[in-house]
Amino acid sequence: MTGENFFMQEVSVLKEVIQEKSRLREYSSDELKQLIDEILNERILWARENDAALYRYYERMSFKDKSTLKYTINESVEGLGILGKIIMDPDITEIMVNGYDTIFVEKAGKLSRLDEHFESDEDLRRIVQKFVSQMDRTIDSSNPIVDARLEDGSRVHVVFPPVALEGATVTIRRFPKQPMTIQKLLEYGSITPEVADFLEKAVVSRHNIFVSGGTGSGKTTFLNALSNFIPTWERVITIEDSAELQIKNVPNIVRMETKKANSKEANEITIRDLIKASLRMRPDRIVVGEVRGEEALDMLQAMNTGHDGSLSTGHANSPEGMLSRLETMVLTGSADLPLTAIRQQIGTAVDFIVHLSRLRDFSRKCMEITEVVRFDNDSQKIILNPIFKFQEDKKNSTRTRVVGRLVRTGNKIINTGKFELSGIYDYLEDEKGAEG
Repeated sequence: MTGENFFMQEVSVLKEVIQEKSRLREYSSDELKQLIDEILNERILWARENDAALYRYYERMSFKDKSTLKYTINESVEGLGILGKIIMDPDITEIMVNGYDTIFVEKAGKLSRLDEHFESDEDLRRIVQKFVSQMDRTIDSSNPIVDARLEDGSRVHVVFPPVALEGATVTIRRFPKQPMTIQKLLEYGSITPEVADFLEKAVVSRHNIFVSGGTGSGKTTFLNALSNFIPTWERVITIEDSAELQIKNVPNIVRMETKKANSKEANEITIRDLIKASLRMRPDRIVVGEVRGEEALDMLQAMNTGHDGSLSTGHANSPEGMLSRLETMVLTGSADLPLTAIRQQIGTAVDFIVHLSRLRDFSRKCMEITEVVRFDNDSQKIILNPIFKFQEDKKNSTRTRVVGRLVRTGNKIINTGKFELSGIYDYLEDEKGAEG
C-alpha cells in the first residue's frame, strides 16, 4: 500500500472513531483538536502492538505529515461548522436545515429541533457550498438544486435561494452502516416469522415485487432486507438516483447511479437510460431503488420479458395507490398508450406489492402484502388479492403506541406458477388441502 493510500485509510479510520463520540457537537474547537490528538496517539500505540506495517508508516511520518493528517480530519468536521458536527453524530438518521437558524434532526424515529444554529445566512451558504464541493458538485443561484451522496451512502439534497425562500435548505438522509436484514425486521416487530418465510419464498421463486409506502416509511430499508434472499449465484443490476442499496450477499453485482446534467457536462443519464443499458448486461434480476417517472414503462417491460425476480419501490399510500401511480408514471412518457394496455402490462408484470407505513408512534410497519392477480377485461381493473394485512390491537394500543401484527387474510394465492417452477409447493398444497 502506498503512502497516499495509508494516509486516506487513516483519515477514514480516525474519522470513524470520532463519529462514535455522539456528543461531538458539544466540543469546542480546541477540545476537538485535543480529541484528534488523543485518538491519533491511541491509534499509533495500537499499531505498535497489532500492525507492524502501519506502525512503520507512522514512524516514517514527518511532523508536517502528522500535522496534515490532523488538519484534514479537523477540517472535515470543524470546517463545516455545526453541520460537520451533526453529520458525525451516529445516532442521527435525518438532518433538516431550514435556513441558518432552524435545524431539525431525527433520532429513533422522532424529530426534534436543535438549539444550535449557524452564525448567519452567509455562514450557512459558505458552509453548504464547501460541503457540496466535497462531493464534486457546485451550487449557486443559477444552479440552485443539487442531489448527491456522502461516502457512507447518505443521501443529500440541497436547495439554494432564490428557490429556497428562507435561505439554503439541506436535507440529509442517513443509512445504517450495517444493511437491514429480515432478522432485524423481525426483532423490530415490522413483520412476523410467517411473513418472513413467505417473502423469502417469493424472492427465491423470482416473483416481481414492488415495495410501496409514503416518505420515511422505510422502503429502501425493506428493499435491502428483501435482497438478502436473492440467491448468491445470480447476476444482479442495481439502478438508483443516489446509491443507497447495500446488497452484500451477491458477488456478481453491478451498481449504477444516475448522473445529473451540469454546467460542465451537458449529458444527463437517467434511470430510464440505465434500465435500457442493464438489459444488455445479461441480468438475472434488476433492482431499481425507486421508480418515479417515465422509466416505469421500461421497468414493467423488463419484468414482462424474462427478467423475473425484479424488485423496486414507489411512493404510494396503499397497494391500490401504487397501481394508480404506475399508470400515471407510464403515461408521463407514453401518453399515447391506451390505459387498458398499461393496466395489462402492470397486471402481468407485477406479482406482489408490499405496503409499508410510518405509524403514529413513529414505528415503521409492513401494513399489507397483496397479490396482483391479473387485469380483468370486464371491469377494466387490476384485481388484487390481499394475502397479509396489519391488524391493530385496539384494546392495547394508545395514541402514542401502536400494538398489532400482520395476519394471514385466509385468501389463497391464485397465481402459484412461479412457486411451482421453483419447487416450492407450500401454497399449492394449502390450496388443495382447503379444496379437499
